[in-house]
Amino acid sequence: MKRFLATFVLAMSLCFAFAESFEIVSPDGKLAVTVYSENGKAYYSVDYNGRQMLVRSMLGLTTDIGDFSTGLSLLGHDVQQIDQTYTMRGTKASKARYEANQMNLNYENALKQKMTITFNVSNNDIAFRYSFPQQGDRACMVVNGETTSFAFPEHTTTFICPQSKAMAGWMRTKPSYEEDYVADAPMNVKSTFGEGYTFPCLFHVGDDGWVLVSETGTNGAYAGCHLADYDATHGYQIAFPMEGEANGIGTSAVGLTLPGVTPWRTITVGETLKPIAETTIAYDVVEPQYDALIDYKPGRYTWSWLLWQDNSINYDDQIAFIDLAAAMGYEYTLVDNWWDTRIGRERIAELSRYAQSKGVSLMLWYSSNGFENDAPQGPKNRMNTSVVRKKELAWLKSIGVKGIKVDFFGGDKQHTMQLYEDILSDANDYGIQVIFHGCTLPRGWERMYPNFIGSEAVLASENLFFTEDHAKTEAFELTVHPFCRNAVAAMDWGGTVMNRYMSRDNKSRHKRYTSDVFEIASAFINQCSVQCIALQPNNLAELPQFEIDFLKTVPTSWDETLFLDGYPGRYVVLARRHGDKWYVAGLNALTEPLTLELSLPMFAGKTVVLYNDKKAKGDELPEAQMKTLKVDKEGKVKITMQSNGGMVVCEE
Repeated sequence: MKRFLATFVLAMSLCFAFAESFEIVSPDGKLAVTVYSENGKAYYSVDYNGRQMLVRSMLGLTTDIGDFSTGLSLLGHDVQQIDQTYTMRGTKASKARYEANQMNLNYENALKQKMTITFNVSNNDIAFRYSFPQQGDRACMVVNGETTSFAFPEHTTTFICPQSKAMAGWMRTKPSYEEDYVADAPMNVKSTFGEGYTFPCLFHVGDDGWVLVSETGTNGAYAGCHLADYDATHGYQIAFPMEGEANGIGTSAVGLTLPGVTPWRTITVGETLKPIAETTIAYDVVEPQYDALIDYKPGRYTWSWLLWQDNSINYDDQIAFIDLAAAMGYEYTLVDNWWDTRIGRERIAELSRYAQSKGVSLMLWYSSNGFENDAPQGPKNRMNTSVVRKKELAWLKSIGVKGIKVDFFGGDKQHTMQLYEDILSDANDYGIQVIFHGCTLPRGWERMYPNFIGSEAVLASENLFFTEDHAKTEAFELTVHPFCRNAVAAMDWGGTVMNRYMSRDNKSRHKRYTSDVFEIASAFINQCSVQCIALQPNNLAELPQFEIDFLKTVPTSWDETLFLDGYPGRYVVLARRHGDKWYVAGLNALTEPLTLELSLPMFAGKTVVLYNDKKAKGDELPEAQMKTLKVDKEGKVKITMQSNGGMVVCEE
């Protein structure tokens, strides 16, 4: 019989200080969470295979009706088992089984108010949250903050992204989750802007393993949270939105209806990076919020704005990118900002009809608001109020538009999280899919909202165009995200860039610093159900035909994902299955070629096609090659990736 609850200790002193502890373990017995109380406060710690992964970490929160972080008494607990199977679209796996042991701990504070802390522990994942009944005649309360913390052993290093200042950056559009990750940094370094770190956060606990911390299930009933700066006493504590977000409109506190629950805090733990890259915990503990109106289709899209920028938002240039999508067999073309004034609504309807005649559907860009920042692009004031939004969505449906990209949100306050949910819900009523940019991290939204595609929430491909420095760090960034940002949610990175130069003429401005195969492989490494393949019309005549032919076949929906090898910021190799066909893709961000011996049992004894790079000549980008490769009967094979290069392996 599996170990479920391991210990119970109670001690009482004359000053009524007490200590009591309960342990709950995963179904396989390796992951253990100990929850205990001391001096009226609740704490937890985490072990994996007998190694301490999180040390004494705080639990609790503070509200306007009472303090649920101190003066706590444990009234009792109960335990149960969870075994659920679910299917979904648009993530790293189409089917998941969630097996976990659950413990509910019932507390009472000094005012006799009740709170339950629920821990779900599966084989490599922990999810916990707080729930509250109605408190006497109080049917609502304000959550002012959480004492929840994540404390790690002293030798831990970090892979985390700083939270920006509120109303900073271009046209005061931040925070937008678009800052730089730093690899293997010590915990005691203050965040770049002094505002802590955005979710998800990856921690390397030395030789003991890895921990990924995030949250899921956030909707309009709570605010989006992040981690405060490291504190040697408490570790990293949950932080609420900054007061200045959304132009100072709205509160950083949370209004909670009673009975009510908080979002889930999630912790993924592993001795290797495999559980980190493969985790589905963001979806395991949430439920769909409504039914899909239609069967939303995954696919690929072309996008003029990435390299041709604002000047391309005209009818003729959009025709060129629709024709490009049609030639490649892609499903969508995205028309970016300013289309309302530079093309006009009547000609957009005409453009949509033309696209449909080519087997392509349009997606259109919108600003999310008119008062939370100074971004000038239109259309504005079409998505921030229900009456106008529904009229706009009805018009989009009438002209055959299949998706919208909504940009420039104001932060993580509760009213902004409600805006995300409202846009998604209304769009579903008209059969329209949604991408968010300039936005927060999605928190379980692929399962919660069936028409949600993905979000940017990352320093994305547009920055390859903006600065040469970002072009130089692309390989580093795309080998970090499979273990951080893209591990917990769909990521609209925004482009598999095949131009050699970041310009319309493919001759001027700065160059691309990654190989063609790196870019092709990134389409398999980056996960989003509707993904940009940022081909330009000129690429059809410039690229080798085998590259064009392969780019026509790139899937964007996956039935299974496996981690094979990698280290954040250095290299990554993933295997993904679409139907009965496997693809193995890798990226190398190192300054030297990397030869790996991979175990590919799905290809054992088979002859496969390998796309990788020839040896680079001097400072030139390596040239792509396609060749066949025999995998031995045990599935073992050696493959070399050039510096800033990549590889893809698939069956013929």
